[in-house]
Amino acid sequence: MLRGRGADELCGADGDVMNRDLLSGGVKVCGITTLEDARACVDLGVAALGLNFWPGTPRRVELEVARVVAEQLRDRVELVAVFVDAERAEIDRVREITGIRAVQLHGGESPDFVAALGPDAYKAVGVVDASDVEAALAFPGEKLLLDARVPGAMPGGTGHAFEWELALEVARRRRLILAGGLHAGNVAEAIARVRPWRVDVASGVESAPGKKELAKVAAFVRTATNA
Repeated sequence: MLRGRGADELCGADGDVMNRDLLSGGVKVCGITTLEDARACVDLGVAALGLNFWPGTPRRVELEVARVVAEQLRDRVELVAVFVDAERAEIDRVREITGIRAVQLHGGESPDFVAALGPDAYKAVGVVDASDVEAALAFPGEKLLLDARVPGAMPGGTGHAFEWELALEVARRRRLILAGGLHAGNVAEAIARVRPWRVDVASGVESAPGKKELAKVAAFVRTATNA
């Protein structure tokens, strides 16, 4: 049974998300660290960019860079601020300085914490087995991101995939953002099997963490949009 705020509006009588268009959320590239990469990704057809504010990742973006990216590109692309166990005050500060409203939470945040941030916030959940999917569905809102959970690794951007079949229930009930080990060589299969609302990529389009390789971005976008 679907839980969390907004469940009644999101599900029809058969439990499927209403108006769920396959990949209508497009491609999100996460871990943008420069204005140049941000602009190039937008030019290549990326629908959303993830700007990571977690200090523990090499993909962390400087706040001033994020502000400039938002100032110059907010009318062309969706921008998402990514946090891991950040204090509410820090999230509010980033929102105020950059104007970015969408928030992706990758830590141990509670459903109540997500709900308090408003409808533009959503939870990213690391998946190993079906119990993780059950836990994910306890979070509020229309969007959920599922990624691979790798013990001892940082949350997200590990280059590891999880069993896609575990994501099917979420794809039926929410706007699923599918992440975890995606690249141009497997994203078409992932889309065909899972039917997500959006696909999310970081390491699969990089030459090094935080350094986007534009040929890989172009190939990923082309393959995903033609899937």
